[in-house]
Amino acid sequence: MPDNQNLNRIKEVLKEQGRSQTWLADQIKKSYVVVTNYCNNNTQPSLPVLRGIAEVLDVDVRELLIPSKGDSE
Repeated sequence: MPDNQNLNRIKEVLKEQGRSQTWLADQIKKSYVVVTNYCNNNTQPSLPVLRGIAEVLDVDVRELLIPSKGDSE
């Protein structure tokens, strides 16, 4: 596993959609600080929270995660 522990792509998906961390915090009823920690991969959301984030962003929950294996099989 790489040294960086980036497990989610929340920040990238927000950027792709032109949405802010403040907007996401309001949508999922979490503080801005909590969402910032998710976006910076300092902490990870629980699975129910991750599903809620996927729902408000209208993406498959898998799009919010960094794959654990490469594409080559």
